[in-house]
Amino acid sequence: MEKETALIEAILYLEADPVEVAVLVRNSGLSRDVVNAALEALDARYAGADSGVELSRIGGGVMIAPKREYWENLKERYGRRNEKTLSRAALETLSIIAYSQPITRGEIEAIRGVQADNMIRLLVERELIKEVGKKDVPGKPVQFGTTREFLKFFRLESIDDLPRLGESEADRFELDGEN
Repeated sequence: MEKETALIEAILYLEADPVEVAVLVRNSGLSRDVVNAALEALDARYAGADSGVELSRIGGGVMIAPKREYWENLKERYGRRNEKTLSRAALETLSIIAYSQPITRGEIEAIRGVQADNMIRLLVERELIKEVGKKDVPGKPVQFGTTREFLKFFRLESIDDLPRLGESEADRFELDGEN
């Protein structure tokens, strides 16, 4: 099992983005059970205090990443290429989309109280959001949702891992007339 674990570790090391188990199976030629056992072995190995990395599960995939406890010390130097800062307005718009998706531009503007065209364009360019469909109302406005890049940016396995909102915060993300 050591060779199989080493092979999976090497594949993860070479990949820049999270890799789904099915891709690990295909690229390694190993069975799903062996790949899952190798991932468990890597989790155990990286859990030790002598390891600076961990397996990070992001958007249905797995990648090797610095342990969260070290990221604060590392992000100034190593985070810039992945973590270009977002303005307060962009973060606010992104939060509204993340917590209310799928959501239209008009709904975003109703919540924010200001026009959202530039923020939406920026977030689409950064691949943090994308068009996910059209709302079934007159005019069929485009709906937006978050992307896998969003999950990677915030190191989330799924959108369900977003912090829970308090009641007053949740109220802010609702449109008037919705319950």
